[in-house]
Amino acid sequence: MAYVIAEPCIDTKDNSCVEVCPVDCIHPSPDEPGYEEATQLFINPDECIDCDACVEACPVDACFAEDQLPEEWKKYAGLNAEYFAA
Repeated sequence: MAYVIAEPCIDTKDNSCVEVCPVDCIHPSPDEPGYEEATQLFINPDECIDCDACVEACPVDACFAEDQLPEEWKKYAGLNAEYFAA
């Protein structure tokens, strides 16, 4: 099961999670194209190893295990996956 970045990340993009991710599955990073235009960061569900490092690092509590997403933020699981489908 993958982790998901939800609504609290919008317009925050703290990058603490990017720095601690052992498999580099959180994008866009500050040095990637599209970073400035992105309103939030996304976790690639196919690469996430369910390590929980992003949860501990996130200062705005935006990272959740997919099965623990609050009901109002369930759509973010699809939004994270869609980001990497393009």
